[in-house]
Order: sequence, then structure tokens, then C-alpha cells
Amino acid sequence: MKQINLYSDGSSLGNPGPGGWGTILEYNGNEKELCGGQMNTTNNQMELKGVIEGLRALKEPCEVHIISDSTYVVKAINEWLAGWIRNNWKNASKKPVKNIEFWQEYLEVSKHHKVKATWVKGHAGHEHNERCDILARTFAEELRDNQ
Repeated sequence: MKQINLYSDGSSLGNPGPGGWGTILEYNGNEKELCGGQMNTTNNQMELKGVIEGLRALKEPCEVHIISDSTYVVKAINEWLAGWIRNNWKNASKKPVKNIEFWQEYLEVSKHHKVKATWVKGHAGHEHNERCDILARTFAEELRDNQ
């Protein structure tokens, strides 16, 4: 099984507002950059969408190491998601989970992969995280400027 590093970041101007995501897939010394976004979105949605689209781009089952500065994404993948599903999309406080449609999309695109997620501090000089931030922010700014 191929081992892939998936670096991802999201950005929203206004939260909600125009948003973007940036992802880098790294395999065997090669890198592929992806980015996208949407007009009315939140930062958390774009953080997760970057992971979703990175996973969607993989053509075969892989061991995927997700590296993100989003504690929301990392903790949900590593800790919370199984409980949300078990509790019919309710969190530990019995409140509905936000962004259910994004999490359902994540489950669909991740089901053939072995996934683990690691948190990195944002804006702290991590090369791939900084590049993903630029990709995400630039896409969001282009959406905003082309309204």
C-alpha cells in the first residue's frame, strides 16, 4: 500500500464568506498541489474540504498521513468521528454535529484508505502548511475579488 502525506489547509474571508482550500499530496518525493473553494463557507468547512479533495484525488487505496493545522479536523478524524456516528451525528453534549454533509463526504472518500491525522501549529514555518495556506487564501481572495 502506498504511503501518502496529505498536507491541507483552509481559509475563509469573513467566516462565513468566500473560502478556499489548499492541499499537497506527497508520494515518494513527488508532490501534487490542489486547490479550490466556494463563495459562502466557513474556515472549518474549507479545512475539511481540503482533506476530502486530497483523498478524492488518490487513485487506489493508500496509507494516508494527513497533516493539518486544524484541531477540528485532526481531533474529529482521530477521536470524535466514531462517537458522532454511534450517536446519530450528535456530539458528547447531545447537540447536532456541524458540517454533517462534509463529514459524510469525508467518510465516503476515506473508506478505502488507512488514515491517520497529525496536528501542526499553523503559521509556524512548516513548509507544506505554509504553502497550503497560500493556496487556500489565494483561492478565497480570487473568489472575493471576482464577485
